[in-house]
Amino acid sequence: MTTSGEKPRREPQASALGRRELLAYSAAFGAAFLGRQGLADDTEATTHPPQAAQRPAKKYDMKKSINLWAFPYPDVMSLRDCFQLAKDAGFDGVEINFNLEGEFSAESTPEEIQAVGELARDVGIAISGVCSFLFWPYSLTHQDPERRQQGLELAGKMIQAAQLVGTEDLLVVPGAVYVPWLEDVEPVPNDVCYQRAVDAVRRLLPQAEEAGVYLNMENIFANGFLFSPQEMVDFVDVFDNPHVQIHFDTGNIMQYQFPEHWIPILGKRIKNVHFKEWDKRVQEFNLHTFRPMLDGTTNWPAVMEALDQVGYRGYLTFEYFRPWQHHPEGLIYQTSEALDWLLGRTEPG
Repeated sequence: MTTSGEKPRREPQASALGRRELLAYSAAFGAAFLGRQGLADDTEATTHPPQAAQRPAKKYDMKKSINLWAFPYPDVMSLRDCFQLAKDAGFDGVEINFNLEGEFSAESTPEEIQAVGELARDVGIAISGVCSFLFWPYSLTHQDPERRQQGLELAGKMIQAAQLVGTEDLLVVPGAVYVPWLEDVEPVPNDVCYQRAVDAVRRLLPQAEEAGVYLNMENIFANGFLFSPQEMVDFVDVFDNPHVQIHFDTGNIMQYQFPEHWIPILGKRIKNVHFKEWDKRVQEFNLHTFRPMLDGTTNWPAVMEALDQVGYRGYLTFEYFRPWQHHPEGLIYQTSEALDWLLGRTEPG
């Protein structure tokens, strides 16, 4: 209560943060978060105001898939467990990884590989494609001729494995100028890398054609090779063969470029797709930079529209390398729901 002529008493306010302290908080939490706490001007939020949730403008006729690396396989879950979980979560397909050893690997018999495809069909889920980490240690463009030969032999086994499990899609990493996590491996000159990659794919083509398998070249910035969509188009077109196409990965270019810019240029050559979320607010590249779906800075509405405009109707395969330590099935269900939002299968409210 105040007497006549007195100004109302105000509650004491916290002192304003100093510039250095404010910068430190901003670096840790972001300007938008601080703005919502009343600690800073929310310039990020005002520049990009949040949009109200709304029903997607249209539904997209594409299929949901997930790579097996997102599952705790084989340590915790069996292959049947993974297939069943993917189906229960609403996926149309699973992309499986060809290994050096194990039940789907270079040491597997044709009968054992066929059994993997039969298992998927028994569960009721498709094999959306075959992928492999082996293209890195056994690069088709390696400086060691013996390694290159081993890479060709392994790629040949992958073609056969894809045919045996009932998929027509094999992801191929055509070569590498550089492998950033291997300090003692000699880089390959760009022109040498290009010619070796062309030669390797040409050697694999007759087997791929006979098996009805597509060799889908993947874009990867970390390999120092085929850095632009124009380079990728030129590389694929040099073969003039329908069995050489593109496996487009959204996350593999996000550090420097934007997937929605690549898609119109690659066009009908896109035969399969990896969806990897990326956060441009994190600069250092490692596998931890890839995020769960929708937890990054990818302009997914623009990506979806670009894919639709080039007529893509295949699988959208979530690729992630770190199964959740606790309740790993949560990642699978979360990803499926995120893809439903992008595909227009979920209505707000």
